[in-house]
Amino acid sequence: MDCLFCKIVAGQIPSKKAYEDDKLLAFYDIAPQAPVHILVIPKSHISSVDDITAENSDIIAYIFEKIPSIAKAAGIKNGYRVISNCGSDACQSVKHLHFHILGGAQLSDKMA
Repeated sequence: MDCLFCKIVAGQIPSKKAYEDDKLLAFYDIAPQAPVHILVIPKSHISSVDDITAENSDIIAYIFEKIPSIAKAAGIKNGYRVISNCGSDACQSVKHLHFHILGGAQLSDKMA
């Protein structure tokens, strides 16, 4: 598989890890859009939000259970934004489901 994030999970491409366990990997974005910008990905390949099913939704619930502690450990204190881009119109650049945690400062109230 030629998936950038799968290669990061496999250790073939280095990343600055924020958190890791047997189900997910959280790492700092190389082009941050906020003072704290962490990507959270399932270790198993799921292409996008469109590919979440009854069979794999447990990992998504698990990710959202872990996001608050990942944000807190990264020093985010006054709130954060969680974003997932899905498909080309939303500018999903890597076809591996990922959630952006953005925080560390007052974010814009504009979403687009």
